[in-house]
Amino acid sequence: MPGSLEERYIRLEVMSGKNLQVLFGCIPAGIYVSITVESRGCWKSAISVLSSDQSVVWGNTVTLPSHTSPALSVEIRASYEAGRMLGSGKVIGKLQMSWDELLDHGDEPFDLSFPPVRNVCPSLTLRAAAVHACDDQDNMLSDHFQSVLDQWPVGHPDHATALTNLAYARLGGYIQNHLQDIDTTTSLFHESLALRPQGHPDHVSSLYNLITALIWRYSKESTAVYIHESAQLCCKLLPLCPEDTYLYSIGVDEALETRFKKCGNIDDIDETIQLRREAVFLCPEGHSDRGTILNSLALSLVNRFRYQGKPNDLDEAITLYEESLHLCPVGHDSCDFPLDNLGGALVICFDKHGDIDDITRAISLHRKALTLCPPGHPRCDTILSNLTLALKTRYYKSYVSEDLHEAIDWYHESHLLMRLDHPERHITLFSLSGALCSRFMHTRKNGDVEEAIQLCQETLVSLPSLHPDRSKSYRWLQVAYLSCYCIQHNPTDLSSAMEHFRLSSTHPTEGFPEHIHVAIDWARHAEIYQHESALEAYQMCFELFDSHVMSLSSIFSRREAATAFHGAQSLPVDAASCATRHDNLRQAVELLEQGRGQQWSLASRLRTPLEDLWSANLQLAQRLSELSKHLSHAQGSTGSTDPATADQAATEYRRLTGQWKAVVAEIRNLWAFSCFLLPLSYEDLQAAARQGPVVILIASQYSCSAIIIPTSGDPHNVPLPSVSLTELNNLKDRFARAIRHASVMGPKVPRNDLIVLLRTVWNEIMLPIVNVLENVLKLNHRSRIWLCPTAAFTSIPLHAAHPFQTNADGSKEPCLEDLYICSYALTLSALVRSRQMMKKRVTPSFATIGQGQPGAGKGKALLAVDSELELVHKLVPATAKRITISGDTATRAGALQALEENTWVHLACHGKQDPTQPYDSHFVMKDEHLTLLDIMEKDIPHAEFAFLSACHTAVGDEETPDEVIHLAAGLQFSGFKSVIGMLWEVNDAVAKHVVEAFYKYMFMDLKDGKGVVMDCSKAAWALNCATHAVKMKVPLEQRMVFIHIATSFHTLFRVFVNELKILPCLVLECFDITSPVNPTRAVQSYSSSSFKHGAFQTIELCGLTLARQLSENTQLKLFQDHLRIHLQCTLSSGVHGKPKCFINCFVIVIKRNTNLHEAFAGHSK
Repeated sequence: MPGSLEERYIRLEVMSGKNLQVLFGCIPAGIYVSITVESRGCWKSAISVLSSDQSVVWGNTVTLPSHTSPALSVEIRASYEAGRMLGSGKVIGKLQMSWDELLDHGDEPFDLSFPPVRNVCPSLTLRAAAVHACDDQDNMLSDHFQSVLDQWPVGHPDHATALTNLAYARLGGYIQNHLQDIDTTTSLFHESLALRPQGHPDHVSSLYNLITALIWRYSKESTAVYIHESAQLCCKLLPLCPEDTYLYSIGVDEALETRFKKCGNIDDIDETIQLRREAVFLCPEGHSDRGTILNSLALSLVNRFRYQGKPNDLDEAITLYEESLHLCPVGHDSCDFPLDNLGGALVICFDKHGDIDDITRAISLHRKALTLCPPGHPRCDTILSNLTLALKTRYYKSYVSEDLHEAIDWYHESHLLMRLDHPERHITLFSLSGALCSRFMHTRKNGDVEEAIQLCQETLVSLPSLHPDRSKSYRWLQVAYLSCYCIQHNPTDLSSAMEHFRLSSTHPTEGFPEHIHVAIDWARHAEIYQHESALEAYQMCFELFDSHVMSLSSIFSRREAATAFHGAQSLPVDAASCATRHDNLRQAVELLEQGRGQQWSLASRLRTPLEDLWSANLQLAQRLSELSKHLSHAQGSTGSTDPATADQAATEYRRLTGQWKAVVAEIRNLWAFSCFLLPLSYEDLQAAARQGPVVILIASQYSCSAIIIPTSGDPHNVPLPSVSLTELNNLKDRFARAIRHASVMGPKVPRNDLIVLLRTVWNEIMLPIVNVLENVLKLNHRSRIWLCPTAAFTSIPLHAAHPFQTNADGSKEPCLEDLYICSYALTLSALVRSRQMMKKRVTPSFATIGQGQPGAGKGKALLAVDSELELVHKLVPATAKRITISGDTATRAGALQALEENTWVHLACHGKQDPTQPYDSHFVMKDEHLTLLDIMEKDIPHAEFAFLSACHTAVGDEETPDEVIHLAAGLQFSGFKSVIGMLWEVNDAVAKHVVEAFYKYMFMDLKDGKGVVMDCSKAAWALNCATHAVKMKVPLEQRMVFIHIATSFHTLFRVFVNELKILPCLVLECFDITSPVNPTRAVQSYSSSSFKHGAFQTIELCGLTLARQLSENTQLKLFQDHLRIHLQCTLSSGVHGKPKCFINCFVIVIKRNTNLHEAFAGHSK
């Protein structure tokens, strides 16, 4: 261990002076002695009157630290100011001497001579003695300043100064634990501040003094009132500091950062960082305080990184620590700060990236810092704790037992040296606990784990309930109990471990990243040990992650957050697998939806249709609408490369988010909106299956299966026992190779590799699902189904599954697309949201956008693009408004404008999925790329259909497959209800055959002006027919590249709803008799609706509450009666010209229990 260096103090008594000649002609008001020690300021004696014999008597005593500097400076000064002294007076004599010279005289008085003045040497009579460790310095100082205060009572002009001096003397004792009367100390500062109101020249310094005292008091007592008061005083201090000096920024930051550390309010640390950035900017190069300010800013950035997990914060902090260390070379008095802090940042960096060089250097830096702070030094405990943490961290990576043993030895050393009231003692205790648990797992000595549990329990007793580090104590207790269970297999220890997982992940004052890490560990360990809390842990993960990404101000930072947590990407499918294994399929669906597509879910909250809210509460609807617009704008303006600007934008975003959440909370207090913007229940999600079953394919490390959501009733589980996650990943890679190989083959060459793979998909994945669809659900052939793949399933062309088998009679065994018309669903929530976005029909307009000559460096020329655009233009019905954008006009701005202004779009160009930053995925235009982010920023509710004749438009990134971030998804998010995209690269000349066949089928009912409307709900059927029709022209891999992504709705139904002026959600719940509806939601939706033509607001609710039981004959008559009343009231309230056949139509729907579209078939005119 390093040796010790004992602190030494000198008690110096200034007794008297003689031969004090004054050269300046004027008679001084008095003489005083000034003693300066480097970096410790200046001590001044009392001002005493000069006698006629040129002598002065003082009798003042001061205790000075001799270990901070090898010498001291002594000055005799004449003061010419009566009363309070504002200046420093004139120097009579000055000497610099060593401490040893003072102590050579023992404890006896001696004379100290100064250089001659008028041929006479002034002298002082002094007495000096060594004292140790501030034995009585604080009492002596306090006694001295108390005597001064007694001489300057209330009313004296220097009474406030005397109060301040006495308070500082007492505060010094409090800091060094020699004086505990902190109440009197803060009272003195308060009294001094009261005597120096705003406008007084010393008001600012008095404010700062009181803030300092409150911060120190809070650091020892952790009583929230003190840090809150100090922060409030800081807000008063800031406007009073000169804005053109760095003092403006350093006056407030300490209290705000202290409050952040204790209370976890992110606004405090953001404001601290902003102020410290300003301090760095204002503090000039070469200033003695610049290194300290850089170090402070870096410390704040590290604190924010721990709370929010922003990678840029950690990188910037390391750079600042390096610069601070450069300004403070090894050997400097305060070099231990940047050495220790840089080491700590590198430990965090090692945890994040795993670079062994980081942790090796961190340990080296901590060792250097420790040599500068031997035992007895105020910072020795902290540095020792940080060194042991680094050693323990390296042990967990390299498993070198020497690191662990050394760490435990250091921890024990630090524990013994540290005061019981040391503010960081608890950190040492639970760090030692973790090291003991690690050793217990190897040695199995019960004493280690018993000590570990005892230490953690001790920290819990010492920490207030809202202390942020209390969460770490829970965490280490969990480690200790889990270690016990692993060795001793006592179920009580396992239950205790899971309970402390729960407590740690829900503690209110720690940042979301730490909570998320704990919740993920909880879920993993609950799975490993098959504990009943596993589903609760998964639920906690999703709730925490949702809150975390909601707090992040930019789309890119949310994507970074999605990839920042190891193992988080598989949580949705693992949660669904867990619920499935517990036979809770409804919860499996709910958890999967809550965990998948969170990026889209978060963005869509700002575009939630508010028609029903406008009717229920106009004021709340207006406030939410405005805040959503501001938030949408704010999240797009926080991507600045300037850190200070980005911080300010993030603070503004968080302010708006807080207001938005408050309004949402108010909305949820309304009777009909208690579930507003909450995760959808299974009953809500089942609405996605209104027009056909949804098949969710779950690829988890624990099991692979499918869940089929029928139009009504409970979901069905389809185990896939012959499929594992490893096999799926292998299958995915084999598909990628086979497709690359097929792309260079001739059109007539058999695609044997692909055939083998598609047969595997059929036999092992889709056939078990088809058996349930046919035999359990009795689903008719050529019905619609929606495929919702997860994880590895997202990279497998499930729709193209094929047995490639010939029956004995010579017939071909049907493939999946022979049996059903397949569409893909990004998520169930996306389907539900898309239906909510249905608007009143507008006149169709069709834009063809193409760029076949993108320019140098943007991809090869696409020679068939112009002919493809011309072909599509001819096939579009003449009743639609048609425009074409190509060549030089097909720019980023031109394409965006066309997307916004048209309901139907065909886009032919290069498409590029960015694997590292999917929001930068793009279509290649003439000038700039049209990016996914560009598309997402547009809100196009009237949009209906988009055909993306571009490569890689419907495949997500490898890192976060369940976030389904790709170009087709972006178009659906912006408003397009039906989208056709491509999974991989396609030959544009060959693709034109599919395009031609598709539009012929799409518009076959509209030839020669026949038909009424262009109906995008036919897109899946048209694509299915088109790929069958071109089998002889287009190779297999070029046919299966096209997929349909869409919602399901019927145009006639939507038109009728809008004509009746009834909210879509109300009519969907009332009249879709094939789907179960929550009766309470039906009643609530109905009660909050109103008719724009106004004769009444609501009718009886009884009929609507029976919506879920429409198939029961006992309910039909009552429901028909209410329906007739409803329509009669509607017709009588100003909706003119509605034929009576509407009533008959609804009765037919109810009696026959048929699809609504079929019921309308005979009444559409």
